[in-house]
Amino acid sequence: MRWQDYIHTDQQVLVGKPIIKGTRLSVDFILGLFSEGWVEKTILDNYPQLSHQAIQAVFAFSAEVIRDEELYPISNNVA
Repeated sequence: MRWQDYIHTDQQVLVGKPIIKGTRLSVDFILGLFSEGWVEKTILDNYPQLSHQAIQAVFAFSAEVIRDEELYPISNNVA
């Protein structure tokens, strides 16, 4: 999957946030829909300009971006 075929940035659209080409839908917006429990079919039904490949590209892009990030454990303990 070449996410570059589906994801790009444009300073004139959403202040340069990564978006799906040909839309004003940002990567973080699509990820947010999934985090709220939407499934791919619901997203595609509501945003017919998207494709299965574009959604895969969102995940491929996200994986590449965080691959080299240092993540720190989040404590769930409340004092």
